[in-house]
Amino acid sequence: MGYIYGLIPVLEALRAKRRRIEEIILAEGNRLSRLEELLALARKSNIPLRYYKRQYLDNLTKSAANHQGVIAIASEAKYTNFEDILVPATEKPLYVLLDNVEDPHNLGAIIRSAECAGAKAVIIPEHHSVGLTETVSKSSAGAIEYLPVVQVTNLVQTIDELKANNVWVIGVEAATKTNYTDWDFKVATAIVLGSEGKGIRRLVKEHCDALVSIPLLGKVTSLNVSVATAIVLYEAVRQRTNSTV
Repeated sequence: MGYIYGLIPVLEALRAKRRRIEEIILAEGNRLSRLEELLALARKSNIPLRYYKRQYLDNLTKSAANHQGVIAIASEAKYTNFEDILVPATEKPLYVLLDNVEDPHNLGAIIRSAECAGAKAVIIPEHHSVGLTETVSKSSAGAIEYLPVVQVTNLVQTIDELKANNVWVIGVEAATKTNYTDWDFKVATAIVLGSEGKGIRRLVKEHCDALVSIPLLGKVTSLNVSVATAIVLYEAVRQRTNSTV
């Protein structure tokens, strides 16, 4: 069992019903505006509610998180099998592959953006990524309850399998010749990103069909990876939306 903390993440877990929630712990005197909605959903599912002093909740999260006085004790978030997220290329799926992304806040923010942009899944490697931690769950603002996250042992092999399923694999890397807006995202696409520190590993880049970059016009030489992911995802959304008008 683990913790889900924060009003919105707990609300989304209650709505999605993908995790077993043992109980919900609330800070005494909590006056959050949407707390009644949470209480109603918990009662509907017969989930026990416990009230404690806020210090008790701080101790549970080791004061490392803004729990907003709401913590759910729940089963841990589970990974989805790779085979379960494969769909025909004619459905134009959009995947996000992450290499070297080890910050849980970044992974959570990426999952949130990917879910909002209609991506099919986020795919992470077993050894070059943070896992589905409580911080990832909180940072995703509940998106982790809906969007499949796949953990694979070999990212290069996964890329090759996606390509075999007629998915174009596009790496996002600084200082490449092709601007990200020049790529045609209206086909089945997997977007590969690395951390702003390490970037995408060489072998992973070599297996991409193409590399694109986001223009950087200021003095800073890189974007936060979660910001870069959102930018590219919503370029795909823009192109796909315009193509249907």
